[in-house]
Amino acid sequence: MKRRFPRHKFNAVPTVHDGIRFDSKAEGRYYEELKVRRDAGEVLFFLRQVPIDLPGNVKYRLDFLVFLADGTVEFVDVKGMKTPIYKLKKAQIESLYPIKIKEVK
Repeated sequence: MKRRFPRHKFNAVPTVHDGIRFDSKAEGRYYEELKVRRDAGEVLFFLRQVPIDLPGNVKYRLDFLVFLADGTVEFVDVKGMKTPIYKLKKAQIESLYPIKIKEVK
């Protein structure tokens, strides 16, 4: 039986991988890619839906925080559509913290 989810405002289709619900097929695919990269030794581990605090008691949820075998860390957001609010929050994060958000389609 196929699970039904409410329709997303940007027509993203929720999907489930390993019993985990993802907001879009693209996010689910990236999760699967990270597992392959982890199994290959390129990725040590990764975290999902990592909150980042912004001024005004606002939180931004980063899709993935990826810890690579070479010691670097990637801050990854899977985006199909870059909304004005996303662009604003991304700019705030990158100006407040010494990080760069990697956007993946």
